[in-house]
Amino acid sequence: MGSLALEGVRVLDFTWVVAGPVATRILADNGAEVVKIERKVPPPLGDRKRGLQCDLHRNKLSLALNMGHPRGLEIALDLVRKSDIVIDNFSARVMRQWRMDYESLCRVKPDIICVSMSGFGHTGPRSNFVSYGPTLQALTGYTRLMTDIDGEPAGYGYSYSDMAGGFTGALAALAALWNRRRTGRGQFVDLSQLEAVAALIGPCLLDITVNGRVPEPPLYNSQEAPAAPHGVYRCRALDGDDDRWLAIAVRSEGEWNRFVETIGSPAWASEPKFRTLYLRMRNRTELDANITRWTSQRRAEDAMAALQKARVPAGVVSNGADICERDPQLKARGFWPAVARADGSLTRVSGVPFKLSGGSGSVRTIAPEVGENNDYVLGELLGMSPVKRAELVAAGVVWP
Repeated sequence: MGSLALEGVRVLDFTWVVAGPVATRILADNGAEVVKIERKVPPPLGDRKRGLQCDLHRNKLSLALNMGHPRGLEIALDLVRKSDIVIDNFSARVMRQWRMDYESLCRVKPDIICVSMSGFGHTGPRSNFVSYGPTLQALTGYTRLMTDIDGEPAGYGYSYSDMAGGFTGALAALAALWNRRRTGRGQFVDLSQLEAVAALIGPCLLDITVNGRVPEPPLYNSQEAPAAPHGVYRCRALDGDDDRWLAIAVRSEGEWNRFVETIGSPAWASEPKFRTLYLRMRNRTELDANITRWTSQRRAEDAMAALQKARVPAGVVSNGADICERDPQLKARGFWPAVARADGSLTRVSGVPFKLSGGSGSVRTIAPEVGENNDYVLGELLGMSPVKRAELVAAGVVWP
């Protein structure tokens, strides 16, 4: 196996919450040395050794540095001199206040790459606004488009825009690195997370821009082509979990005939009201009730297998246990690697979603506690003696 793709790249990481850490996690997974600059008491976002925070910060190093102290700023600039990328996801004004903006850092290291993943970008009337993922989803229409049957906005249970921003941030960093390899010049990457998530809204964005229409929530209606049945159908409980569902989509007469045969050719399926796709769509409520009587007697996995065997589109509506424990494809790909905690116990994190024949990214270390790598960063990277490091701790420049 070859070396990791980004070995030799060093990233100075000022990111927090989710979007920025997703970007730097991708870089770290693929071999970049990512040094997180953190405050003494980070936001209460969870345990670093299990769960989401463990997943976001694996393969990284942590330096607890007081950026409010002049000596703390000097240390940060010393690290800039040894880094390739400086990345943050603050609002646009924060790095300027620390004199860590691109113009200032260019004077320290002319070929530095600065990636700023602000909510709205560095230009425009909202450039200094603070944002969070759910806010950006509401502003781009996702929350309105995801409504329940009564029209109440629902939205994602997890911040989709953070993932969109994070993956876009990693891509932008790689593009800037490639450009520097060609030209020898660093640059400033002004990334707007609002634009990153707006670009992924799909056909609705096209409908707005081309036709000037205000999109309506799709509910369970097919967005690709007319279909009936089309939706999710309750299934039999599994291991005490009675919230089990199967998604089914039938778009052609051939699929409908195979569907009817698979469910045992019940008498209701031959009624005139279900004879054509148009009629099935007109009588959707009664059709769905009939199908639910069949699915509710079966495990979602069994019903899915039977319908897929008949070449009818169907899939289990997966929950956390399905994805983490039962999904055979994710298991076969080793997507949930185990990493060891300090006490020897194991925890699992999400894997790297692509494999390189020349050296795939991997999960090598568990997420660090705040300041866990102070000695390495200050000692090995910056060459400070133990005495000097102790003085910095005593002066409140570095937190132990």
